[in-house]
Amino acid sequence: MMVANIHAWLESRRLGKEQSREEIGGFVRGVVSGEVSRQQAADWLALVMAGGMSAKETQYLTVAMMESGSKMEWDSALGPFWDKHSTGGVGDKVSLVLAPLWACLGIRVPMISGRGLGITGGTLDKLESIKGFSTALDEKQRIHCIREVGCFIQGQTLDIAPADSILYALRNETGTIASVPLITASILSKKLVEGIDRLVLDVKFGSGAFMKTKPEASELAQSLESVGQLAGVETIVHLTDMSQPLGMAVGNALEVEEAIQCLHGDGPSDLEDLVVELSHFGESARRALRDDSALQKWQAMVTAQGGNPDAPLRGEGCATAVIEATHSGVVTQCDAEGLGRAAFTLGAGRATAEDEVHFGVGLKVHAKEGSQVEVGDPLVTLLHVEKGLASAREMIHASIQVN
Repeated sequence: MMVANIHAWLESRRLGKEQSREEIGGFVRGVVSGEVSRQQAADWLALVMAGGMSAKETQYLTVAMMESGSKMEWDSALGPFWDKHSTGGVGDKVSLVLAPLWACLGIRVPMISGRGLGITGGTLDKLESIKGFSTALDEKQRIHCIREVGCFIQGQTLDIAPADSILYALRNETGTIASVPLITASILSKKLVEGIDRLVLDVKFGSGAFMKTKPEASELAQSLESVGQLAGVETIVHLTDMSQPLGMAVGNALEVEEAIQCLHGDGPSDLEDLVVELSHFGESARRALRDDSALQKWQAMVTAQGGNPDAPLRGEGCATAVIEATHSGVVTQCDAEGLGRAAFTLGAGRATAEDEVHFGVGLKVHAKEGSQVEVGDPLVTLLHVEKGLASAREMIHASIQVN
């Protein structure tokens, strides 16, 4: 029966017919069970890439992928339950700050995050630069963290939206990553399993983001908001320019250090401003960053997840190299993509899911767009272990312009 069905589903997609909840749900169940072959699934993805999906179809796909695994359940009396997701950007360490900030303001935050791929850093890689920190929590540990701390940040497990893991890997192989409906379903299927009331989405655009232009980001934002609301979760979308890095640090341990500075009320202004904006608590959020209450929640979260908040971060012992201004002027370009590629070349990122990252390498950016610099002023400090140093230098010289 399944073989006959998949042929009919493929044909209806070719003809541009809207597929029902039952058809899309059957396809997703077949992908997980193996009754739908990899080639058939790849054909279906290619047709979606070419022809798109309606909002209803995207909702059906999202819910079917969510229902392919287990869903987190919480005591509603503990709520409200919120989460945030970013589409990724160079130097984006907002989740590290926002989860404990929300927790200290009375919000429960069950956050599922991912690893970095390419120039975009991953929240889990950053957290794992903390010695002992576990990003693989079981149900008992999650409940403990929510009750006692108010938040946790962990990775996707085998029982969380397994259809997404299968289809994401296949999308990566078949060049169908860029489909807005498929991106929407992938993001939301992992977020809706968290049992949350509100989802804040930070959709990036610019050179250091997946979506390079604001219109592309707006299309994705509208899709995410529409499907999230249809699924019964209050969904709030922000668009953020990622033409230059967020904050001053790019790299795993370096970004953890900067997140801690922000939690201490001493972080870069652009990072703090975005955190406060996404928090929806305004000045109450800023005060929590100033009086160390958010920092105390961070320390409690790290401890609850097996880490030592007072221990040195992993990746110690890197050498430093400084790139200085060769003439005086104003920084007119601080290109996020180029700087992200430089950090990636040093070893901060991975090309495939199997690659290892180096926790200590990366960049400290000293001057961003609009900064006045003099001859000899530091522009970027590289932390490195020799790997890719010459190439990274060239990328940074091409990324920062002083006029």
